Amino acid sequence: MIIKNLDARLKAYQRFGVQLGLDRIEGLLSALGNPHHQVPIVHVAGTNGKGSVCAYLSSVLTEAGYRVGRYTSPHLIDWTERICLNQTPISTSVLEEILGQVEAAINPNEDSPTQFEIITAAAWLYFAQSQVDIAIMEVGLGGRLDATNVCDHPLVTVITSISREHWQQLGPTVADIAGEKAGILKKGCPAVIGNLPPSAQAVVTSRLQQLNCPVVWPSPAQFIREGWAKYRGNREIEYPLPLLGDIQLMNSAIALATLEFLQEQGFTLSEKAIQSGMGKTRWLGRIQWISWQNKRILIDGAHNPAAAQSLRDYVDSLNKPVTWVIGMLSTKDHEDIFHALLRPGEQLYLVPVVGHSSADPAILATLADKICPNLEVLKPMSDLESGLDIAIKNNPYSEGVIVLCGSLYLLGYFLSLKPNLLKSI
Repeated sequence: MIIKNLDARLKAYQRFGVQLGLDRIEGLLSALGNPHHQVPIVHVAGTNGKGSVCAYLSSVLTEAGYRVGRYTSPHLIDWTERICLNQTPISTSVLEEILGQVEAAINPNEDSPTQFEIITAAAWLYFAQSQVDIAIMEVGLGGRLDATNVCDHPLVTVITSISREHWQQLGPTVADIAGEKAGILKKGCPAVIGNLPPSAQAVVTSRLQQLNCPVVWPSPAQFIREGWAKYRGNREIEYPLPLLGDIQLMNSAIALATLEFLQEQGFTLSEKAIQSGMGKTRWLGRIQWISWQNKRILIDGAHNPAAAQSLRDYVDSLNKPVTWVIGMLSTKDHEDIFHALLRPGEQLYLVPVVGHSSADPAILATLADKICPNLEVLKPMSDLESGLDIAIKNNPYSEGVIVLCGSLYLLGYFLSLKPNLLKSI
């Protein structure tokens, strides 16, 4: 039976769950002619910031005239978002064609690839067939056993940040998680490493030394004026910084340090191309202002404690009363996320995450009340739409900020309600 719907087609592989390991993806890629051997890559791992770094890199390299693939996950609205060529998502028809080639290569006598392995193989195949000059490949989960970790000699390896997330698969401590993410480092290959906790830094440093990797640990860039920053690496450069939040000083510095390694390997990247590419960078759903019912609201994933703290830091800089609309997956660290986000006197509406393993809003409300008992409003809601509507109608602050956050899947559902919401204000 042919499954015509792209989402249904890929969801058919969801039953195989999350199974870390490289045997299945390597077997599948071998059957496809090893397309990953034809694609020069920058490999990007990290708990937070990797999507932004991938966005900066692909934007600058595209602006410099290169043919650039970008593979990221998860998507917010449509599977095609994950696989881009020169900033443009793969078309549905082309993705369906590529998936057909991937599925035809599956050995029915061996374990079936997982959903993530299928879409990752599709990305490798598309980039090889498109003859990209370079692909920016984002790790899906961890690093060492992630389906993207099949390249022996990346141009640059990047680890943006490490904090405690996905401990169920990666190990209980930050050091354990660091060991998994450091698994993408390759012998003699340049590495750019962001600011890490001491235990993670020790693990990554040891691995870098074992593999004799040239490494840069960039310092955050500096704000110089509204919407502009300055980075000091091999040389000093001032550039537009369109993505919001102080965390982008670090993320943009990581991207620029990576670009310097690429320049050393022969990539021509003028200062003009870098500035223009950085200025054109867009990354949907990360500390982004959106218009909803003639109201300006702030949306962000904030799906782990570190990301939640970055969002809180940005919200604090606005110095305005806050109304939260939050939905989280059942697997997330609810308590630490609430500790990072909530403050007394604020309003909180809790909503389910449609189509995923959602945390119960009523249970979240009990936890939020325990963590921050002096909230002005605390209400579990039956759905996102009513939660947003009531948050807007009952908001007593004309100058207050309404924030929707807690899950990238929640944002994806929100953005799918009205496609014209993709217009930022």
